[in-house]
Amino acid sequence: MSNMKEKIKGCLIGVAAGDALGMPSSMMSPEEIFERFGTIDTFLPAPEDHLIHHGMVAGEITDDTQQTLAIADSIIETGKVDPLNIAQHLIKWGEDMGIFNSDLAGPSTLRALSMIRNGKSIDNSGKVGDTNGACMRVASVGIYGNGDMERTIDAVANSCKATHNTNIAIAGASAVAIVIGKALHGEKNIDVLIQYAKEAVSLGMKRGNIWYSASIEKRIDWVMDLIEKSESKEQAMLDIYRYIGAGVQISETVPTCLGIIKLAKGDPVETVKIAANLGGDCDTIAAIAGSMAGAIAGAEAFSKTWIEKLEKVNNINFDYYTEKLFNIIH
Repeated sequence: MSNMKEKIKGCLIGVAAGDALGMPSSMMSPEEIFERFGTIDTFLPAPEDHLIHHGMVAGEITDDTQQTLAIADSIIETGKVDPLNIAQHLIKWGEDMGIFNSDLAGPSTLRALSMIRNGKSIDNSGKVGDTNGACMRVASVGIYGNGDMERTIDAVANSCKATHNTNIAIAGASAVAIVIGKALHGEKNIDVLIQYAKEAVSLGMKRGNIWYSASIEKRIDWVMDLIEKSESKEQAMLDIYRYIGAGVQISETVPTCLGIIKLAKGDPVETVKIAANLGGDCDTIAAIAGSMAGAIAGAEAFSKTWIEKLEKVNNINFDYYTEKLFNIIH
């Protein structure tokens, strides 16, 4: 397998590994995670009383990876990032998963897809979407962008149109997508990748509907400062959780994910472990951070045991998606 294919595969594994590792601890505080699990360092089933994921088994993915693959399927089908086709794939996923009568999808996605199903145009359905759904499923869009800034921002804007068509969502998702694209071409320096992310945020803020939010760029600077001043990994994790935040707002999620990658020095396994134990929206944050770190390090950074577990439990063929997406950009 070529080096770029290894990185594409690593990106996709990173999404699923982070998602599954953070699934049981999602929506918990750091204190509750420690009380219930100690330290999460392998795939675990969800607790029986979990708010959202009760009944899920060890290694099982959530909507983060499911939507990522739905968008990958759309890109593979059309050879481009087509807003309407993506909406159709997401609606089919939603109907198959029964999300329209549940709490299994994020608020922006659920609201927008429900509107489209009821006849609303995709030109209007995503006008106020500002949550991290825009970047949790952007991995294949980042692969499609192939490290080119303009192509990436255009692709991200198209991927966000139906559900997250706001400047802040496009900006945040663009940051994640460009890090993935640059990593596919061999960039491993975390500080350089963070500068690309900030540039993408600035350009992404010029797209979509104007919406209120804290500054992603300022928070990226803040999280890097917190990490630099922290005396330990544990202190840095607590500072990130307390000051930057680990909720569903994209202005929290993206700086936190970049901070985690910096803290983990780009190691994808360490990245998803930190995210799974951080607190908050653990599965989504781990999936996003895992996608970027996985693209940096490649598939070889993940154990064969983890990869086989993810593929078996979720019926995913990472090689299939790797080959199809690679062929689209070459």
